[in-house]
Amino acid sequence: MALALQTFPTVKDANAALKAAGTRYLGGGTLVVRAANEGDVSVSGLVRSTEPVLSAIAVSGGMARIGASVTMAAIARHPELGALAKAVRAVGGPAIRNMATIGGNLFAPAPYGDFAVALLALDATVSTDNGELPIETFLAGRNDSRAIVTSVSFTLPKAGTFRFLKVSRVKPKGVSVLSIAAVLEQAADGTISSARIALGCMADRPMRARAAEKALLGKTLDRDGIAPALAAATEGTAPITDPIASAWYRAEVLPVHLGRLLLT
Repeated sequence: MALALQTFPTVKDANAALKAAGTRYLGGGTLVVRAANEGDVSVSGLVRSTEPVLSAIAVSGGMARIGASVTMAAIARHPELGALAKAVRAVGGPAIRNMATIGGNLFAPAPYGDFAVALLALDATVSTDNGELPIETFLAGRNDSRAIVTSVSFTLPKAGTFRFLKVSRVKPKGVSVLSIAAVLEQAADGTISSARIALGCMADRPMRARAAEKALLGKTLDRDGIAPALAAATEGTAPITDPIASAWYRAEVLPVHLGRLLLT
């Protein structure tokens, strides 16, 4: 079945077109086009917008705002976003990164959406044509959302505070067994003063590891200090099962890989 494509100069016009049954927004196409090619008959038309703000990257005053149509490859090339390079390069291979957008990654179901895990750890704000939402709120309601994501903004992490790990069976671009992102800040005495940890594949969408975060506060980043956090790592999780790994396996290996990330 042929797909009709409509292109609009503004997000407002594109959003109006999305009210028609069977329409989907087209970003990079790595999700929606594949779904259509695999036989998803619910998709009959694609809508896109060329409004310039969607493709803009702005970094100023310690804040970054990235348009929803910006690709992973563009983020990787940006000189002021080097801290995110490892998370960006976890998204597929070069061909995928040249197409995949930051907006689309927010909607990617597990085991995809590795960059959304990083954005959750960074406490990003998601802007849509309806307003702004904390990323955690956006992710919780994304399945029912018809709003067009216009940009994502976040405070740039201080040097050495952002960490990211993707675990996969196929290197370098395999699907995730799990992914972990963390922003850890330390006090003058070396103890953890602030911790945000986000997990991928430990639910149907990125989630916070709140119990592990709480367990890290006031602790040092050594084996004894992180032990309570590792013990609490799976609390509140609901890992997915897919051809890559079972829920049981993901739960078993999460503390191992979280420990490696924290001790890096």
